[in-house]
Amino acid sequence: MKTVTLPVAYMPLVDAAPLIVAQDLGFAEAEGLSLDLIAAPSWSSVRDMLAFGRVDAAHMLSPVPVAMALGLGGVRTALSAVSVTSVNGNVIGVGRPLEDKLRSAGHDFSFDDAAHAGAALASVIDDRLTVGVPFPFSMHVELLHYWFENTPLAGLDVTIRVVPPPLMAQAMAAGEIDAFCVGEPWGSVTVESGAGALLLPAKSIWAFAPEKVLAVRSDWAETEPHLLGRLMRATFKAGRWLSLPESRTAAATLLSRKEYLDVSSELIDRALSGRLTISSNGDQRQVDDLLEFNAGAANFPWRSQAKWIGARMAQRSGFDVGEAMRAAGSVFRSDLYRQELSQTTSDMPGASEKLEGSLAHATAVASETGRLILHPDRFFDGRIFDPSAKS
Repeated sequence: MKTVTLPVAYMPLVDAAPLIVAQDLGFAEAEGLSLDLIAAPSWSSVRDMLAFGRVDAAHMLSPVPVAMALGLGGVRTALSAVSVTSVNGNVIGVGRPLEDKLRSAGHDFSFDDAAHAGAALASVIDDRLTVGVPFPFSMHVELLHYWFENTPLAGLDVTIRVVPPPLMAQAMAAGEIDAFCVGEPWGSVTVESGAGALLLPAKSIWAFAPEKVLAVRSDWAETEPHLLGRLMRATFKAGRWLSLPESRTAAATLLSRKEYLDVSSELIDRALSGRLTISSNGDQRQVDDLLEFNAGAANFPWRSQAKWIGARMAQRSGFDVGEAMRAAGSVFRSDLYRQELSQTTSDMPGASEKLEGSLAHATAVASETGRLILHPDRFFDGRIFDPSAKS
């Protein structure tokens, strides 16, 4: 098989691991590919590099292709999210002033109760809250809005400001933001710098949120189906390797290298293990499934997840929700996933949509082999999103 070089954009985050591992550990080579991994300075750069043909694929925030399908953000190139490369992985943190106020008010930083943390935070905000996020169209923003709307934070003066992930600690230290939602390791970097503390894992808001996707231009997917399939299989196999507990040490060492994340392997291991240090006092919390690369059908692009994102964006933008859900559903390409991953050990769910938020426990579902166990996917307020409901 002739080796083909594919340029691929990514942001330096732990959840870029499937692409990095695919290239460095030979999963791409086994598929006849060489991935030219290009680190981007911002998510807008990732989007634009893919949209305008600088790269053929990208590690991308799951809401970005949906936003583009809805005409948000000024770039209209049709993108396809052909697989989910990671679930969860974000943390919410506060700066030292808010940390001190929360501790003085008796907040225990239990790190597992979004309703409790939201009420506590609302009680200590005097005027306004400025929250840093990596991009306007991101799961960070969607989860924050959902959290704000369904806790006493609703109605407060909240400003969301875009800060590239590697600069989040610096922005916190400079007082430019009061809080943040960011992917690891940049939350842990903020703790290590002494600029703030972690308040919640974002998975406490939605327990199984699709965080990053493997995105390609839709026209490229049509004209290069064989290359697409090889890329999808390579990243799937890398994610499967990453999900093994015995891979953690090697993965953390690889990702820590200067050409990738350029932070200590110990910080990266926190995200991979779910054992987070949440404050400069050394307080630790264990978060199961803090970041998932494969288990629980993590890689399957559920159209219902895309529809949830589309509905949320439509509600804030004044769009017709039903039309937005239809457009969003077409972006998550469960059809291509089924077609290209049938040659792997990936077990396909019997349906391409589900009731989002309905699983309180690990649940067996109908699948091609009958062995598929989905992980809990509850929203913190107990709501359930029905993708077939008329709006």
